[in-house]
Amino acid sequence: MQAQTKHYPKNCLLTVMERYTAVVRNMEQVVMIPSLLRDMQLNGQGQQAQDGAPDLYNYFTMLKAIRVDVDHGLLPREEWWSKAAGGRAREAEQEAAETEEGGDKRVLGRPDLEAQFHLHSTSLHHVLTHLTLKAEQVTRRYQEIMGLAM
Repeated sequence: MQAQTKHYPKNCLLTVMERYTAVVRNMEQVVMIPSLLRDMQLNGQGQQAQDGAPDLYNYFTMLKAIRVDVDHGLLPREEWWSKAAGGRAREAEQEAAETEEGGDKRVLGRPDLEAQFHLHSTSLHHVLTHLTLKAEQVTRRYQEIMGLAM
């Protein structure tokens, strides 16, 4: 039985999410030895990673982790807080909630949910597009390292 695939408009958030997932899955299939990515910079031929700059391995693991969230949904809030380093996630969320409470445009005493949705969906679209490009770059660099570049 063949699964039906829906075709969404090019700039649809679902299209961007599906593209990100496909590119990261491809990256996972191409990168057979992730440890080769350690201490290698995203840009530059054979240069070692600078202090504090993320190396290819860090990008690889981050992109995989985000793909899991995109594919399976977010963790429950309590699990997310427990995984976040040093409770910084809870502090950031509380700050965001305080900012939203004070700075929202109000329509009849309610936050402008349409404006918030537009802001967040636009931001998510931008971030996923950027991460998709990073996944393509990691794949390309791994192929260069392995001598498989086309």
